[in-house]
Amino acid sequence: ILTEAESRELTIEWNRTGVEFQKQQTLHESFERQVEKTPNGRALTFEGQHLTYSELNRRANQVAHYLKKLGVVPDTLVGLYLERSVEIAVGILGILKAGGAYLPIDPVYPKDRVAFMLADAKAPVLLTHSKLAAQLPEHKTKIVCFDQDMALIEAEPETNLPQTARPDNLAYVIYTSGSTGKSKGTRVT
Repeated sequence: ILTEAESRELTIEWNRTGVEFQKQQTLHESFERQVEKTPNGRALTFEGQHLTYSELNRRANQVAHYLKKLGVVPDTLVGLYLERSVEIAVGILGILKAGGAYLPIDPVYPKDRVAFMLADAKAPVLLTHSKLAAQLPEHKTKIVCFDQDMALIEAEPETNLPQTARPDNLAYVIYTSGSTGKSKGTRVT
């Protein structure tokens, strides 16, 4: 039904939405560029709670500075044991800004799976809430609770950290379901 010109316009010209991404830039560097462009823009909404790009950036920076004090450097795994919340985004960005890699651990996982992931990954730090920390199986991980340790985190600078992570550093580790046997951690840069 369409003419050749109309077909070309619909399928090619209107679909030219590609964007050039800087290949040597990390996710958190891209986020920081967005903060510069739209500091007061809404970055996050969760159950009525809103954060602007600058608010999210400041909170993530405080977490990153705190994690640096705990020894997080590029490729250090940091567990993220949280229910859906604003803190998940703050935690992920904070971990990446510190140079670390996040390890998502869902609190609904069975205790033996959580125990396996903590032991196998050997993450030296785990971000969580105190009510969830009480449910954790035995582990050797340093626990940082967003609620109990908030005063320590908020005492950290709100400024961006010098970049230590590179695009080829580890960003996160995701564990397979283990449906074919033992669960395995897949490393993603």
